[in-house]
Parts: sequence; C-alpha cells; structure tokens
Amino acid sequence: MLSAHAQFIYRHARIILIGALLAVAAAVVYGMGVFGVLQDGGFVDETAPSMRARHLVESQFGGEHNVVFLVSTQGGSVDSEVNRQAGLGLTRELATESGLTKVTSYWTTGLASLKSLDSSLALVVAHAAGDVNPFITKYSGARGPLTVQVGGEAVADENVHDEVNRSLVVAESIAVPIILLLLLLVFGSLVSAMIPLIIGGVVVAGTFAQLRFLGDVTDVSVFAVNLTTALGLGLSIDYALLLVSRFRESLAEGATTSQAVVRTVNTAGRTILFSALAVACALATLLCFPQFFLRSFAYAGIGVVLVAVLAALVITPALLALLGPRINALRLRPKRALRGAGSETWARIAIRVMERPVLTALPVVLFLVAMAAPLATATFGTPDQGALPVTSAGRQVADTISARFPGNADAATDIVILGVPSREGMDAYRAQLAGLSGVEYVSQPTNPDTAADLRHLSVLMSYPAKSPGAQRLTSEIRSLVGPDHLSILVSSHDSRLIDTKDSIRERLPVAGGLIVLTTFLVLYLFTGSLIQPLRALVLNALGLGATMGAMAWIFEHGWLSDVLGFTPRPLDLSMTVLLLCIVFGLSMDYEVFLISRIKELHDTGLPTRHAVREGLARTGRIVSAAASLLAVSFLAFGSSSVAFLQMFGLGAGLAVLIDATLIRGVLVPASLKLLGRLNWASPTVLRRLHRRVRLNET
Repeated sequence: MLSAHAQFIYRHARIILIGALLAVAAAVVYGMGVFGVLQDGGFVDETAPSMRARHLVESQFGGEHNVVFLVSTQGGSVDSEVNRQAGLGLTRELATESGLTKVTSYWTTGLASLKSLDSSLALVVAHAAGDVNPFITKYSGARGPLTVQVGGEAVADENVHDEVNRSLVVAESIAVPIILLLLLLVFGSLVSAMIPLIIGGVVVAGTFAQLRFLGDVTDVSVFAVNLTTALGLGLSIDYALLLVSRFRESLAEGATTSQAVVRTVNTAGRTILFSALAVACALATLLCFPQFFLRSFAYAGIGVVLVAVLAALVITPALLALLGPRINALRLRPKRALRGAGSETWARIAIRVMERPVLTALPVVLFLVAMAAPLATATFGTPDQGALPVTSAGRQVADTISARFPGNADAATDIVILGVPSREGMDAYRAQLAGLSGVEYVSQPTNPDTAADLRHLSVLMSYPAKSPGAQRLTSEIRSLVGPDHLSILVSSHDSRLIDTKDSIRERLPVAGGLIVLTTFLVLYLFTGSLIQPLRALVLNALGLGATMGAMAWIFEHGWLSDVLGFTPRPLDLSMTVLLLCIVFGLSMDYEVFLISRIKELHDTGLPTRHAVREGLARTGRIVSAAASLLAVSFLAFGSSSVAFLQMFGLGAGLAVLIDATLIRGVLVPASLKLLGRLNWASPTVLRRLHRRVRLNET
C-alpha cells in the first residue's frame, strides 16, 4: 500500500504540490479567526456539584463576583469623610452600569473584609456578564481623591488571552531560527534543511484551521493554540527529518529518484504511521477526563497528528520527487548525510554500556529516582491570577488583596439552597455557618431572579483562597445539613479545586490503564516479545517520574523562578495530566524506532549484543537529532509569561531530552544486555500472531 502511494506521489508530484499550496492558503485564511472561537478556562469538571452551583448563581442570583475594583486613597483612611463620599459616589456609578450586577462596596456594607488592614485600601466587587474591557478603560486611574485598579477573575481571563497571543509569537520567533540552525548542522545543505521547516509551516497552518473548526463545534481551550502548535511543529519536523535523511541515504546508495521516494515512504513512512498512532493513542486517553481543557486537547492534538502525517506522507515525498539529487544543493560543508549506516560514537556508547551494564545503568537509575523525589511532597492546584506575570493588572490586584486584606476578601463562597426553607430553619443554618472556625461573615438569604424555589447565601472566610484552611472550611460547609434538611450546593474557588482533584483522581486509573494497554499491545506487535513492553513501561515510568519531579522542584519549590520570572505555586493539575500523556506518547516514538531496528538485526541472526550495538549506531544519530529539534519547539515556551505554559514547555522538552539520551542511550542497551535470551521470549501462539501482524520497519 505504501509503495503504491509513493509511486502515485512520484507521478503526480507537481499537481499534488499545487493542490497543497491552495489548501494551505485556504487554511491560513480560515485559521485567522481562531482566537475568536476559543474559550478561557476548561480546567474544572462542568458536571461537578460546584459547577452546578455556579451555573445556578449565574442564572438565578446575578452571578459570582468576578470583577474587583481596588480603591486606594491619596492620603488618609478610606473612612475619612472625603474618601467615604468619593467611595459612595463610585459605588453608585458602578451600580448604574448595565453590564454590572451584584455591586458590593465597603462603603455601603461596612464589611471589614473589604477594607485593608491599614485602612488605606477598599474594595468594590461586582459581577460582569460580558466584556470587562470597557470597565477597565473607564474606571482605571485617578477618580478625585481615589485611585482605582480593576482586577478579578474576569480581568485575569482577559490578561491570559493577551499573554497567550504574545507567548506564541515569542516562542516561535525563538524556536524557528534555532531549529533552522540545527537542521543545517544535521544536513549540511540549505535545501535539505528547509524541507522540514516548510512542512512545519504547513502543519502550523493546518493546526490553526482545525482549531478554528473545532472551536465552532465544541468547547476548545485558548491554551490549545500554544500547545498544539508546539506539538505540530515538533512532530512535523521530526517526520520530515526521518524522510529526508532516508531519501538522501537511498540516493547515496545509487537508487534513482523514483526508487528513493518509494523506499523512503515504504520504510520511514511506516515508522511515521506508527509514531502517529502512538501519540494519538496517548492523547486519546485525555478523553477519559471531563475537563474540556483536556478533552479539547485530545481532539485538537489528534487532529494535529493527522495533519502532520498528511504533510509528511504527501507533501514531503512530492517535494523529494521534484528535487531528486538537488536535495543536497547549496551545501554548507563537505557531504555528510545522516545515514542509517551507523554512528561510531553511538556504537562505542553501546559497547561501553554493555561491557558493564549494572555499573553503568545504576547511577543513571539513582539519578532519575532522585530527580523524581520532589513528587512525594508535591501539591496540585488549578490556574488563577498567580500564574500570570506580576506586571499584569489581574495579578497586581490579586497580590495586593492577598497581602493587605484579611482572608478571602474578593472571592465569596456562594451557597445555593435547593428549596425554600422556613425562617427558623434558615436562621439556625446561618448560625451554624457563623459558628464554623474561619467564617467571618454570612449574608442574609436572597431570592432568585425568577420564580425558582431556591435561596442563596454568601460566606466570607478568613482564609486565603485555595489554602489548606479554605479547603478544609469548604468541606465543613458542604458537610452541614441544609436548613430544614434541604440539599445545598457550594460554589467557590475552593469547591471547584476540591471537585477537580476528585474528578481527576477518579479517572486516572482508567487513563493509566489505557496507556499501559496500548503500549503493551503496540510494542508486542513490533517485537513479538512479552518482555519488551514491560521493560519499556518501567523505563518510561523512570523518565516520566524524573521529569515531573523536576517540574515540582522548579515550579513549586521555586528553583529558577528568578530566571524564568514566575511565582512558585502548586503544580497545575490539568497541565500535569496533559504533560504525562503527551510525553508518554513521544517516548513511545523513540522507543519503537530503536527497538524495532534492534529486533530486525537480531532476526537476521546477529547476537543480542551485536544487534544492540548496530541498532543504536544506526538510529542514535537520527533519534538525537529528532529529539533536539522537538525539544527546541517545546523549550521555547519557557519564554512564556504564563506559568503553566512554561511548565508544559520545559517539562515536555526535558522529558524528550532525558528519553533520547539517558533512557535510549544507557538504560535500553543495559537492560537488553542483562535480559539476554529473555528479551524475545513469547509463547508459541502469540509468536504466530506476531508474525501475521508485525509492524516492523523494513
């Protein structure tokens, strides 16, 4: 099938490239509107009780407070007569805004939680149902004796949009020149080096188009733009690298252009198809989770993989067919193709590892385990303003409130009572709430905007949002029996964090089981061995543990925080799950590429020791080059101003480098040497199955 496909591409190369050019142009035009259809958030389970409560508050009680007007005086206390009158005037003006509801001010309520500890600052909180930019423009700055800063969750969402756009431009401007330089070093020819970049550009255009389409039909997170772009650029360049290197190798061995195209698609093309399958399977496990951030990345990520495969197996062979021997044109150094004939450096590494496998592998294993150690005490959270740079308005307001106001001043805990309680029952329930340690204020009950049989209360607590104390108190509020034994729902940052943790914890075993099952099945089809999938799972777990331990060390404990410009914080739970799935899929790519070549050499009669040496020699240089290019596309997001984008970029880049060096270069040859004849053990029945369906590269 691949041979027929390659022959068709060779015969119709010009027409295919013209069609591809038109398709890319259409994708660029269509994809330009992608940011208009993407959504903020998506990190919580929309079906959780906390989100049901939030939807009821939004639809029946005017919404949660999501805009904060931080008011400072030019001198004196907020309680002075001049400042009090100015504050009351500001409150009345805000209350008349058609886009604001539930305007609550210190000057009208006297709540201590809405006044700073030194009495120089006060808060006015409200709910904005639409665009907050008009309020930012209108109210920010000096207003008489007062100065206003606008922040809150809605403003932070706007800041995130801006930072995502900026981060994407900065990351690509860093990654592309470095990738071009590395490609020139790998190929030594400008023409050869440009093909992977061309394919990368095609995939990025396709990525934007398919994100625009997905955004029109389902919920897609705005962060999918950055993450899928990095994944698409990295995969497409890796695939093009494999194809170009194999094509040059075939030409060097005397093949004609048509023969080289067919051989390239028939060999490297098969590897690419499996790589796509491995990554897509890993991404598909994200569908186990209800958060639309993860689910949208499953859809978008699988779409990116398909676009990368199409570009690699259609456009790249067409370019190779037209170029032929001119693939080596504009040479920048003496001819030195990246060939499967072998690298002496990687051959020597394999020999030295297998001479003393235990002594060589043990320090690497201990190092990876030590890197994973911070995971034992890691804490996890959900995104908030703390993930933004300190220069953003949302972050500045949040930091000021956290440092200078008592407790959780800007984020009330909303309680929805599912029914209409008696006055006595409501009074008793409010007394119970007020008696809980950490509760500062309990509001009077309010009726819904419609005739629904519901009631609403707000609670202010003395603990900062998402702190252990706030989560404990939220759990206590949830455990109370509602007034007159009516059911209650609780909506707050802390209730959503608790529900998110529970949601992911419940589904992790299913997702993990699917990854293990698909890994075991695919590796068995490649090797025919029951031992190799188990070995791969153990080694991949070591690499993943080391990577996530490093992320805990960097982002939670604050190592490199000054260099990268973020504030230490708990690891983002959804981003951690996403990172694990993607890294696992990418590590499978390099695992199969190496082990399939070793198995092929072993099947020709070579002893395991010689097969490992030759297999590493023939694939080591390609794997290291591909890993370097892929790592660059991820590591560039370390320049992002959003903390969890930095975490994804650094984590994925580090994982790829660990996998291509310590895992493939040391632990794989060491473990294969130690396993000896057990490497290829399999029952007779399963061996027959493998011979019928094996997917080895030929």
